[in-house]
Amino acid sequence: MYLLYSLLLTLGFLILLPKFVVHALRTRKYVTGLSQRLGKLPIAIPSNQPVIWIHCVSVGETEAARPLVKALLDRFPSHRLVISTTTVTGQKVARIAFRDQATAIFYFPIDWAWTVRRVLRTLHPSAVLIMETELWPHLMRECREREIPVAVVNGRISEKSFRRYQLVHSFMRRVLDDLTMALMQSERDAERIREMGLAADRILITGNVKFDSAEAITDEALVLSLRERFALSSDAPLIVAGSTHAEEETVVIEAFRQLRRLHPRARLLIAPRHPERFAEVAALLKKSGLHWARRSGEQASDDVQCEAILLDSVGELRAVYSLAKVAFVGGSIVPHGGHNLLEPAALGVAVVTGPHTENFTAITKALVEQNAVVQLPDAPSSETTTALTSVVSELLADEPRRVEMGRRAMLVCDQNRGATGRTLQVLESLLTDQTTRDEAIPFPALHTTTAK
Repeated sequence: MYLLYSLLLTLGFLILLPKFVVHALRTRKYVTGLSQRLGKLPIAIPSNQPVIWIHCVSVGETEAARPLVKALLDRFPSHRLVISTTTVTGQKVARIAFRDQATAIFYFPIDWAWTVRRVLRTLHPSAVLIMETELWPHLMRECREREIPVAVVNGRISEKSFRRYQLVHSFMRRVLDDLTMALMQSERDAERIREMGLAADRILITGNVKFDSAEAITDEALVLSLRERFALSSDAPLIVAGSTHAEEETVVIEAFRQLRRLHPRARLLIAPRHPERFAEVAALLKKSGLHWARRSGEQASDDVQCEAILLDSVGELRAVYSLAKVAFVGGSIVPHGGHNLLEPAALGVAVVTGPHTENFTAITKALVEQNAVVQLPDAPSSETTTALTSVVSELLADEPRRVEMGRRAMLVCDQNRGATGRTLQVLESLLTDQTTRDEAIPFPALHTTTAK
């Protein structure tokens, strides 16, 4: 099965190579870090310093890793942390978030045995921690052969992913046999990975560290800079549309145009999820007739009067949310699965999201149950535009409701924090007692949470 997996991985790579080349020439998205993806890391770590390798797929996992990285360095100051990402955007965010904490930040290798071996020879990690759930067969197998423990941290398995894994159930059972432990977000996530074949004594529910990452310190200098440049003030309410995807910007811009008839002083800041789409969204704003400005552009005197701002930067959205009266979180009108509602929620901002939040089911459920978020119904684009306009208009007009929503959202975040501490407690046994690598992990009795 491993040979077949390698062949399919290689075949897929070759089939997609022409597309990657064309796309790389346009955006440099895939050519970036190619040597690192082939296992060549330009770093050297002294052999007497233990290394913890944390893998984050993209932006969401990278942001979620913030409190865990700090906790690990506080608890294991003699260890070096190295962090990998799969996506270019995730890499950019990681280089900002962990520039003072990580010894190295690099692209995750393509999961061929030889590329994985190359990376392991360079890093000699004491442990590999995989944020959420990316089950790479060769990585896990090569680590097992070298007696390097691998743990899934803040693990989650969506219904869609679970169905895919079940198609290769016997292979996944073999792959999971190489996994040392899985620290899952919720009971449902734990049940799914158990059904996939991981032994029950290697599974623990520790909760969702995203509740802890949501309270990360805001960059006040950045907030002040943005406030002053664009003259952002409470009497000109700012609506932030964060992590938007294709087609969502059209809905958001039209909804904002309609909103301005009711709230003429309202302003919009729109932050596309993927940097390669900045130019596309800029074109939409240009066609909209709105007076708009780019965050990346040179400061101009009329920035203070612009109706809309394009946040064409990476790593600044968290700070921008603190300036918002209302935040719409994207990836949710289109069937992408949603993005993290907790970043604006933890700041007490009234949050609106679309119907497609499958990647954050329990988080959305916890907020909805406490009337701490407004979730739009699933509807055609024209109806969604009308609904978004109506909801945001009502929230701007009804300050007590808006403030109460924010208070409830902060309370939900406060009540669900603590997953980082529980995760660290379990990882201590992994990092301090290397003699138990091939034995069943004696998990301590811990409080659990089901919010995801």
